[in-house]
Amino acid sequence: MSDQDRIEWDGKISGLGLRVRAKSKTWIFRYRRGRIQRSMKLGRSPALSVVAARRAAERLAAELALGADPAAQKHIAKQEAEYTFASLAEKFLDARRPALRPATVHEYERHLLRDCKSLHRLPIATVTQADIARLLNNAAGPVTANRLRATLTAMFSWVMREGVKMPDGNIASLTNKRDEASRDRVLSDQELKAIWNALDSDDYGNIVKLLILTAARRDEIAHLQWGEVTDDAINLPGSRTKNKRSHLIPLSEPAKDIIASIKPSKRIHVFGRDDSGFHGWSKCRYRLDQKLGDAVADWVLHDLRRTAATRMAELGVQPHIIEAIINHVSGHKGGVAGIYNRAAYDKEKRESLSLWAEHVMALIEGRKAIVVPMKRV
Repeated sequence: MSDQDRIEWDGKISGLGLRVRAKSKTWIFRYRRGRIQRSMKLGRSPALSVVAARRAAERLAAELALGADPAAQKHIAKQEAEYTFASLAEKFLDARRPALRPATVHEYERHLLRDCKSLHRLPIATVTQADIARLLNNAAGPVTANRLRATLTAMFSWVMREGVKMPDGNIASLTNKRDEASRDRVLSDQELKAIWNALDSDDYGNIVKLLILTAARRDEIAHLQWGEVTDDAINLPGSRTKNKRSHLIPLSEPAKDIIASIKPSKRIHVFGRDDSGFHGWSKCRYRLDQKLGDAVADWVLHDLRRTAATRMAELGVQPHIIEAIINHVSGHKGGVAGIYNRAAYDKEKRESLSLWAEHVMALIEGRKAIVVPMKRV
């Protein structure tokens, strides 16, 4: 060791030394733990005085006497401080993306990157159950709160499996789950007409119109791929449906016209900007609500699906056909009955959706529907 890089050991405290270099002087504390020699930086001189350095060294020596390993503890503390909520949220998302549906990825990103922004700078070990409860209490309704809670529970479980210390365990799973009231909202003809007329001919407007006409689920249309569209139907593989069963959605003439108005491209997805499906729900919904004013209150997109099913029943469509249209596995297709009843009812589904489309278009155009309601048999 040269004169410009040497250690001057303290005569009073064993292990305490001043590392002297050309442009700096740093207090260090050196000790052995078994066969391993460790060295810790205490601070620079003269900012850290000799008196303060000796006090720090005495404290570390006392910890050593009690069996602790100060350097290892400092490394762990530094590592935990670097494991912020934001950094681990990004790692969790990167790890889970390949196995998740695009809609689920988008929901996770919204929850962790936007809704939990107030936690981003906190070391994960310092996030408390009260912090999570506060986020959930500020969520927009019980359904939103429960979805956020589920995302956080999944993330904290993953974090713990990665070996990151969580002093109080999975704190999200310890919070209260909200009671969700089952929705039974069915839109009136006037409300349905108001929504349709307020929609623009953009991605969002086309998606909502197709939801009205097909009774499909939101993400089935929002993440629609050109390879799933034929001249007269949408063919969804099981990987894209909630119940994991393939689903054929016959297209009525108005639905065909909407899809035909969209210029095909080399993109995989029909809607969206980045070829991963449509994601701009919040801003588009806000603009739509501004147009609607008080004409339609307290409604969500899923109400369109319930409305279509209810109105088709009023038009005479039989329950098992409606179940086939909305791809529900119950009644005629559930349990043992489903094993033996494999009828797809494609013809009946097409007739029923055409009947429903005529009802909708007559409503929008202010005329009388020209299709006779179906008779129950």
